Amino acid sequence: MGDQSEIRSRVGVVAIGRNEGSRLKRCLESSVAQTDQVVYVDSGSTDDSVAFAESIGVEVVNLDTSIPFTAARARNEGIARLVGRWDDLEYVHVLDGDCEFQEGWIQKAYDFIRAHEQAAAVCGRRRERHPEDSKYNRMCDLEWDTPIGQARSCGGDALFLLKAFDEVGGYNPSVIAGEEPELCVRLRGKGYTVHRLDHEMTLHDASMTKFSQYWKRAKRAGHAYAQGADMHGAPPERHNVKQTRSAIVWGLIFPIVAIALAWWTLGVSIGVYILMVCLQGWRIRSGQLKIGRSKSDASLLGFYIMIAKHAQASGVVLFWCRKLLKKQATLIEYKGAAETSGGDRNE
Repeated sequence: MGDQSEIRSRVGVVAIGRNEGSRLKRCLESSVAQTDQVVYVDSGSTDDSVAFAESIGVEVVNLDTSIPFTAARARNEGIARLVGRWDDLEYVHVLDGDCEFQEGWIQKAYDFIRAHEQAAAVCGRRRERHPEDSKYNRMCDLEWDTPIGQARSCGGDALFLLKAFDEVGGYNPSVIAGEEPELCVRLRGKGYTVHRLDHEMTLHDASMTKFSQYWKRAKRAGHAYAQGADMHGAPPERHNVKQTRSAIVWGLIFPIVAIALAWWTLGVSIGVYILMVCLQGWRIRSGQLKIGRSKSDASLLGFYIMIAKHAQASGVVLFWCRKLLKKQATLIEYKGAAETSGGDRNE
C-alpha cells in the first residue's frame, strides 16, 4: 500500500470547468487534500473560478477562447501543464469541475493500478450529490451505478497511467462528448486494461431539473455515439454501433414510417408505433428489475430511456450533418452556471 507522501508526489489531478461556482470549490478543495499537484483548466469562466483556484495554490490553465472548447482539449492541456510543471509524476486523475473526491478513493485507485501491470485506467462509483432533487438527477445516479471489474471504458473521473496515456496520444480533441470511451478503445488496442472498482470515487452535481436539460444531454449522447461509431465502428471493436443503430431505429426510422403511413392506415401505424415503444420500455423495465432496481427506478428508466431515443437520434443526425458539411463540432451543453442552477447550495 502506497503511503500518503508517495501518493502526493506521484499522482497529479486535472480538473476542468466553466462557471461551476461552489461546485468547483468543493472539487478543488477535495483535490488539494489528496495531492500536491493540481491543475485547473478554465474554459472562459466569468465567475471567480480562476481567482479561487489561484487562492488555494492550484495551477491554472486558461484555454484560448479562439479555439472551440472540448473537454478532451481541456484535459490534454491540463495534463501537459501538469507534467511540464512536475516531471516526476506517474499518474494523473482527471475529474470534472462539478465533482469532488470521496475520502480514501485515490489511495484505493493508486494501490490497485500499482498492483496491476496492464492497468491503464481505474475508476470507481460516482454518485449524484442530490438525486432527490429531480427524476433527472436520479437517473444520473442510476446511470453511474455500473458493473465492477474489468471494463471497456471509464467516465470523466478516472486515474490514468501517464505512460499509457502518452503512448496512445492522449484524448482526441475533436471529440465533443464520449472522449473517455474513445480513449479507452485506443488503450485497450495497445493491450492495456480498464477497471472499475467497488469503491466510492466522486460526488457529481448534475443540477438537472428540467426536461429540456435531459433532452440536450441525450442529444449530446447521440452525437457521441455517432462520432464514436464513425471512428471505431469497424470489427472487432464495433464501438458505439449498437447504440447508434438503436437511436436511429427507435428515434427516427420508426416514427417517420409511422407518420408516413398514418393517412393510409387511418392512424393505426402511429398507434402501432406507440405500442412498440411501450413494449420496449416495459422490456427495459423488466431488465432493470432483474439487476435489482426498485420498481419505481425501473419504471423511470424504462420510460425515459425510450423518450431519449428521439433526442439521441437528433444528435446522430447533427453529427453526420456536421461531418458532411465539414463544420466544426461544438459543445452541446445541458447545464448552466452554478449561480443560476439548483446545484449551488449552501450546505
